[in-house]
Amino acid sequence: MAKTVSHVVKRPGRRYGDADVDILVAEDLTTVPGIPMRENDVSFYSRVYPQETQNIEKAADREWVWTVYSEEMVEYRHYHDSVSKPLIDAAAVTGELEPVATPDPSVDVTSAIRTKARELGFGEVGFTQYDKRYTYTGKRRWIKYPHAICLALEQNYVQTQSLPSMDAEFAHFGTYEIEGALLLDLADYIRTLGYHAQVHSPNDNSAPYIPMFVSAGLGSLGANGQLLSPHFGSRARLAIITTDAPVNYDEPVDYGIHKFCQVCQVCVNRCPGRAIIRDKVWWRGAEKNKLIYERCRPVMARYEGCAVCMKTCPIQRFGMKEVMEHYVATGEVLGKGTHLLEGYTIEGKGYFGPGDLPMFDRAFFEIPHGRKEEWLFEQFKEKLMAEGVPSEPELKEFAQKVRGILVKGNSTIGDE
Repeated sequence: MAKTVSHVVKRPGRRYGDADVDILVAEDLTTVPGIPMRENDVSFYSRVYPQETQNIEKAADREWVWTVYSEEMVEYRHYHDSVSKPLIDAAAVTGELEPVATPDPSVDVTSAIRTKARELGFGEVGFTQYDKRYTYTGKRRWIKYPHAICLALEQNYVQTQSLPSMDAEFAHFGTYEIEGALLLDLADYIRTLGYHAQVHSPNDNSAPYIPMFVSAGLGSLGANGQLLSPHFGSRARLAIITTDAPVNYDEPVDYGIHKFCQVCQVCVNRCPGRAIIRDKVWWRGAEKNKLIYERCRPVMARYEGCAVCMKTCPIQRFGMKEVMEHYVATGEVLGKGTHLLEGYTIEGKGYFGPGDLPMFDRAFFEIPHGRKEEWLFEQFKEKLMAEGVPSEPELKEFAQKVRGILVKGNSTIGDE
């Protein structure tokens, strides 16, 4: 059944120089611009229960994944980490670098930065306040500048559709490598305009970036927990540059996605780990479909990053313009129920089409929890139970491992 159009969202084209596109939003999908929020709750949780990066808070399972990775994945991840480290190190000190010119008041810095970013290849560029409420505790003293430039780089389309696969992982991590270098280039350009620029590496996040991307009008929070951007859905790798340049903020947009995801539900139905909650809940002040981490992580680790929720999202597969036009014309979700959208192969288990899911036993979902030292203590406790009191050399080795973790501060390079 055809739908009535509530409003039309105009967005820049997919690539720099492309014509603008119009996205139709059906009347029955309208809610509010951005993510439905309870601002007082967001502030409360930020103050009383601040977040920490998974690199630290869930470092135990980030160590564990290396024990279940395929040999090819281990080799590639070592390569990726070696390529990413100098980019991460360079980004970490960008806040200290001084501008190399005096600001020219006649220059529209917002337009200049947006144009330069698009020329460099970023598919989405938006401006908003850097919301410190989301900052990870370990990064709070690191953040220097108040304005956030939100930047999304598209991941290769063809490789993404092969998920889960190593080819898709090459695209996933390879995009981060390209993005890390482009961010440093853009920051250099901002300094030539006379302003500071601090690069928040996509491999060493300072915060959950999605709320700020939504605030900058660059998409919506999808049911799969990912940013659904207009041109490439969740097939985007996100990063931020903060600056003291006097930029003009963009506004959040109602793309209709908040309600559309509840109509669609494809990612919910197709998740191999049954990790996405069907109904929205209020979580830390935001209304969203909550992800069950312990159901997601074991599948991601063992099956090349999984990302079936990305692969089966119609916005990712077809684009927001096409999906919303189809919904307005028919009242249906483009591709839903088809093998083209919903089919995927799990190595060792076979192909799964619409309505068919792989099965895993309970033990499959048992993963270590917490920080590295917590996992180390658990391993040590199991050793005590199995073998009795350890020898003095074993005790010294254990103490050295704990000391090493504490000195490094639980840090881990890389973004899963």
